[in-house]
Amino acid sequence: MHLDALARRVHEVAGLHTELYVDSRDLPELAATLASLPAVSIDHLGLHTDGLPHLLALVERGVRVKATGFGRVELDVAAAVRAVLAVDPTALMAGTDLPSTRARRPFADQDLDLLAEAAGAHADAVLHDNAAAFYRL
Repeated sequence: MHLDALARRVHEVAGLHTELYVDSRDLPELAATLASLPAVSIDHLGLHTDGLPHLLALVERGVRVKATGFGRVELDVAAAVRAVLAVDPTALMAGTDLPSTRARRPFADQDLDLLAEAAGAHADAVLHDNAAAFYRL
């Protein structure tokens, strides 16, 4: 699979992670490869509620998740946020999805409010600390 070779090479040469915009319902066919890579994040909470169990299985194996693009997703954002945090509180990272091209609705400031509320005691980690650690800032 080209994804495996390319992801490993990019990480080796530049220290970059693999970031996927993928519907979580498609994760089973990618799971073995993704779990074996050195650093992976999946955008937009995996996009769909039906694939959330597949996303959570990868979170258990070290994959990170970006809480972005709430105007793109077909899931209960707060419930998905809480589910990811229940598996691994270090796995979830906030984002804006700007400029929100192709989204049904663009990013709004209220998205961060929703994320902070859903994250509860983990809000600082989700809004800053987890990404700082992942990106080594």
